[in-house]
Amino acid sequence: MKGLKIISILAIMTLFFAVSLMARGPGYGAGRETQTHVNIVSQFPYQSVNAAEKAGLLEMREEEKLARDVYLALYSKWQHRIFGNISQAEQVHMDAIGSLLGKYGIADPVTNNAPGIFSNPELRDLYQVLVAKGNGSLEDALLVGATIEDLDIYDLNRLVSQTDNADVQAVYRNLIRGSMNHMRAFTRVLSDYGIYYAAQYLSQSEVDEIISSSWE
Repeated sequence: MKGLKIISILAIMTLFFAVSLMARGPGYGAGRETQTHVNIVSQFPYQSVNAAEKAGLLEMREEEKLARDVYLALYSKWQHRIFGNISQAEQVHMDAIGSLLGKYGIADPVTNNAPGIFSNPELRDLYQVLVAKGNGSLEDALLVGATIEDLDIYDLNRLVSQTDNADVQAVYRNLIRGSMNHMRAFTRVLSDYGIYYAAQYLSQSEVDEIISSSWE
């Protein structure tokens, strides 16, 4: 039992260090995560997943794809490196959820990895709405980015409270840290344009706390 606890602690430490390493400090490149996904999910003990936990993993697998796909579209439109950098980070997030799906034998909802293709029709529609809004102007595109991270953090906070699986909790918490850094990056660039982001999913006080706190 003692040995198992030590392995779990080491696995958590490695996950936090390796999967979501963020560039720190100001600049349009802030928000870039390491492109190398180190799969350490297998180091955690296998725990059964219930229906709610399975639904949460399926939801987040495609929600991270939504973020990646929208940022790829906005990078193609505006050639602003913040979208290129963070789209790469979202691929890391997708991979992290994908590793959990594989571990627990859950069928991947991403049957077509092409941008804009989703099993969830609500996410497919949201993709169209967000890309259309982001194509209006660079400022609108940056607001779309902040909104996506707002949604991600909101959903991840909800889902992490609904699971007692050590590996699922560790991945969710790691993704929350990454998404908070992404929000800091988008809002920092928005501030250069004199734009203040108004919360859409989290409370405004939660968003303000994230923006004013240190990079993780």
